[in-house]
Amino acid sequence: MDKIKIAIVGIGNCASSLIQGIHYYADKSAEDAIGLMHWNLGGYTPADIEVVAAFDVDRRKVGQDVADAIFAQPNCTTVFAPDVPTTGVKVKMGNILDGVAAHMDDYPDHQTFVLADRPSASKADIVNALNESGAEMLISYLPVGSEKAARFYAECALEAKVGFVNNMPVFIASNPEWADRFKAAGLPIIGDDIKSQVGATITHRVLTDLFSKRGVKLERTYQLNTGGNTDFLNMLNRSRLASKKKSKTQSVQAVLGRNELDADSIHIGPSDYVPFQKDNKVAFIRMEGKLFGDVPMHLEMRLSVEDSPNSAGVAIDSIRCIKVALDHGIAGILYAPSAYFMKSPPKQFTDDVAYEMMEAFVEDQVNSAEPLTPVGAMD
Repeated sequence: MDKIKIAIVGIGNCASSLIQGIHYYADKSAEDAIGLMHWNLGGYTPADIEVVAAFDVDRRKVGQDVADAIFAQPNCTTVFAPDVPTTGVKVKMGNILDGVAAHMDDYPDHQTFVLADRPSASKADIVNALNESGAEMLISYLPVGSEKAARFYAECALEAKVGFVNNMPVFIASNPEWADRFKAAGLPIIGDDIKSQVGATITHRVLTDLFSKRGVKLERTYQLNTGGNTDFLNMLNRSRLASKKKSKTQSVQAVLGRNELDADSIHIGPSDYVPFQKDNKVAFIRMEGKLFGDVPMHLEMRLSVEDSPNSAGVAIDSIRCIKVALDHGIAGILYAPSAYFMKSPPKQFTDDVAYEMMEAFVEDQVNSAEPLTPVGAMD
């Protein structure tokens, strides 16, 4: 089969884990490949993915081969595939816009972004690079709070006529106007805000669904997260957190359907930046409810996981879903992959329903429009 040609914006920890994974699984078989939800998806394995274009704004990455850039500071994720071969693809200068928060300047270089001394790329520059590379889709790994940059790259994807995967919490796929534009252009889109394989939000959702199915009334809950990567450093600026907090909160509230909690009874969001944690994310979840006889019960959970590999296992499937859609002429929102892979999809479903939808997508290699009734569908 032909290679799946992808372009990536943001060569940070998440991109590093994804690209390491493409190489790591290249010499694996279906029997010994640990950590994948699907070995073969639509006829494609992880080894079929090829990075043909990349964009960043950090001087330690711009101009470097992708294979070197993924290990450059401030990246700090686990290196599980240190021998990624030279790709021949140089990281190009992107467009900064609101991609770098001002407070990042107050931290040492090894922890923060260091802007390249080059002019920001124009939309024409990005579109030309996408077209010349032969990219079929653009994968967005922009920092949280990059509202203008997210829309800029979505525009570039439309103009370059490539599919789009929005892994960040800016509402593109879940915005009807954007979704309609991708459909009209004949392009597939998956979004918004990637879930990890087993991360804080997916675990919180599953536990919330468990409470509901077992007859426990959830009354209060919180999710607090700490980490030491640039994502957590970036989120110290609370003004950049609005969409992230909304995305994570709605993802959990959606499972409750008509029994959504009031704003004072639910708190979900990043808590603090702890440099020595590096890419390790620690999540603290508390759930308070009442079971049989109105008897109170509390659940406390601590989850520790390497953040970026945890999302790469999901990204590697979303990429292949976009390719399947392109192969079959499917345009617009991919509802099943979005529901299963993203925190803020255009329509929310409980995770067991989203899983069934996703498996049907994989098996049929077509997009089921909107099977069953959405649970807690967001505006």
